[in-house]
Amino acid sequence: MVKITHEAASAMLARRAAQVQRGSARAAVLGVNDGLVSILCIVVAVAAAGADAKAVLIAGFAGALAGAISMAAGEWISVKAQVELFENVLSDLRKIVKADKALLETNLTKNFEEHGMDEKTAKHAVADVAKSDKEFVSMYSSQVVGLNEDELGSPWVAAGSSFVLFWLGSIPPLLPWVIGWHNTEGILLAVTLTAIGSLFVGGYTARSSGKSMLHGALRQLVIVVFASAVTYGVGVVFGVAVS
Repeated sequence: MVKITHEAASAMLARRAAQVQRGSARAAVLGVNDGLVSILCIVVAVAAAGADAKAVLIAGFAGALAGAISMAAGEWISVKAQVELFENVLSDLRKIVKADKALLETNLTKNFEEHGMDEKTAKHAVADVAKSDKEFVSMYSSQVVGLNEDELGSPWVAAGSSFVLFWLGSIPPLLPWVIGWHNTEGILLAVTLTAIGSLFVGGYTARSSGKSMLHGALRQLVIVVFASAVTYGVGVVFGVAVS
């Protein structure tokens, strides 16, 4: 039972590390969170300014579309740049393998020894891996450089997930106006639904990073309440000024 538990824990840690390196975890959290907070700010400000339900919906949906596209483009560029940087590192490593493979073998041997192998076993392991340049580059990059070439990530996956999750995050603040709740009631329901969503996002983020779920959830809730209060005040000020 203990062995299975340890294996499961190890597999879980590996999956979490891979998600972080690929950028998918970051894209998911940022997408949902930005959808919740930014669209709530838009609809609360516009509604507080005295706009009718149609204007609130137009502003909210326009913000959701613009935000989703912006998030997707930003994630695509970010992950693409990261992948290209990592690929350049791997390319340089392959060149060094061809030019001075013995130096890299020495470095890898020292790395194995630092991680607990005795000298003889380390040299034997390196000699075995070095028979294939492809396997050697993969081993060296993961052990010495700290880069797993199988976990570089996909710009399109990051962009797509950001786009979809931003839209999902925008649903709670928009829902009251879609179902016909307007004015103060709509604002209160939007804030409530967004707050509930933020509790889940904050709790999930904290749990994934090994922190207190309660702390993460409450922290996210404070952000939503603060953002809604500020934008409500801005909306009221502008509404009075325009009238």
